[in-house]
Amino acid sequence: MTFSEIIASNKPVVVDFFAEWCGPCKTMAPILKDVKDNIGDTASIIKVDVDKNPASAQQFQIQGVPTLIIFKNSKPVWRKSGVVSKQELIAAIKLHT
Repeated sequence: MTFSEIIASNKPVVVDFFAEWCGPCKTMAPILKDVKDNIGDTASIIKVDVDKNPASAQQFQIQGVPTLIIFKNSKPVWRKSGVVSKQELIAAIKLHT
């Protein structure tokens, strides 16, 4: 499945733009796991390594990592850079389910 096909879903898709060398990105990993455990199948969460996918990073004008974007039907509906709390991310996902 391509990135375009994944974000075309009518349920929210959280995309975590990250880099291996990024400290705050490592902080985000367990938060994303908690969020996934909490939301189940109401949304998808995928990770995109900006160093391995520079075209995607450029397409969405990723300036810093981590940057989280929630897509629904291929459109970005929410975006935030930096570490996001579990509660804030769950609230943002529920807003778009």
